[in-house]
Amino acid sequence: MERRKFIQNAGLLSVAPLLSSSLSAGTSSPASTRHYWINYLQKLAEPILVNLSNDQLKEKMPVEAKDQSLVNDRVKYTHLEAFGRLLAGIAPWLQLEQTSGAEKQLRDKYFQLELKGIANATSPKAKDYMNWGDEGGQPLVDASFFAYGLIRCPKIWAALGPPVKQNVIACLLKTRKIKPPENNWLLFAAMIEAFFITINEPYDNERIDYAIQKHTDWYKGDGVYGDGNEFHWDYYNSFVIHPYLYDVLKIAAAKDAQYVPIYKKVIEHNARYAAIQERLIAADGSYPVIGRSVTYRTGAFHHLANTVLTKQVPQQLKPSQMRCALTAVMEKFTDNKEMFDENGWLRIGLYGHQPALAESYISTGSLYLSSVILLPLGLPETDPFWSDADEEWTAKRLIKGENVQADHAL
Repeated sequence: MERRKFIQNAGLLSVAPLLSSSLSAGTSSPASTRHYWINYLQKLAEPILVNLSNDQLKEKMPVEAKDQSLVNDRVKYTHLEAFGRLLAGIAPWLQLEQTSGAEKQLRDKYFQLELKGIANATSPKAKDYMNWGDEGGQPLVDASFFAYGLIRCPKIWAALGPPVKQNVIACLLKTRKIKPPENNWLLFAAMIEAFFITINEPYDNERIDYAIQKHTDWYKGDGVYGDGNEFHWDYYNSFVIHPYLYDVLKIAAAKDAQYVPIYKKVIEHNARYAAIQERLIAADGSYPVIGRSVTYRTGAFHHLANTVLTKQVPQQLKPSQMRCALTAVMEKFTDNKEMFDENGWLRIGLYGHQPALAESYISTGSLYLSSVILLPLGLPETDPFWSDADEEWTAKRLIKGENVQADHAL
């Protein structure tokens, strides 16, 4: 597929690409691939960051749900979903210092827009002040993605003025009255408390400890956790469980040595699940469409992207192999002009516009979990992930008849 096709069809109808690549697959370079990733980031981020910085997100962002009858409920949550999930995905890139030229210009622009957006999202006086816990349980989820973004980009917190910092803390504290159900939601509560640790604020260790202990109990073997006591065939091990558990434990273990043994075990589980995820990516970039929340699209590879960012790539996989596999996923699931509406907002679907794929809790803002595949943009161009020559991933090597090593359980 020509990468220019993505820019014309899925991307940048209303946003001119700052960086572009016209190379076809098979003749690409690591630099052109990074430009391609930046274009995807730009398409996802521009409508949210520009409108929120202007205090117009609620006015401008459409709210789509599976059924029109669900819109009045989801509108209570969808704006924080879009804002928090986007930040979780682009935060490492905003943190990165080693950028130059057009990419640096874009990063600096988005960093400033993010600061203005946070001020509006957390100020009760702003039109875009969001629901951080005043109604329903959903705010716990997306306040945690927002907190995760701040953990991934400490520069944002450092750049906020004292009044905005106080507003952020007040907003996040509202989530403490939300009791998470006995499933992956426990990790949402834990992540917010982990963020408080990083900024030296009082934190509720019980919400961290309980989430860690329950997920230790829910481990099913071979790198996979139950979502609660039961195993689910879906991508929640990647959407939430593995990345959250790893980063919460990284912070908790640095604070309290009792968590170090669990942290080490989780690192082993992470490596195994990353190896599984890499093998789930077919030679054409597709992957099994199984379970709920498939409309998060490229967000299904949150864990694989996070292992790249945190340098936890399994030894049997090469960083450039991961780059090519993740790029193939992007190409496969963004090559459809129906992915975005005429104003550049994501539409419900996996390959194009497919509202029937959505659950009742899915709305426009939910879809921006797609951004978490972009975590490796937090690595500089000189990192092997970006600088090494293209390397085919497992499925592509297998169908060519290569004598690939057998896969084994942990």
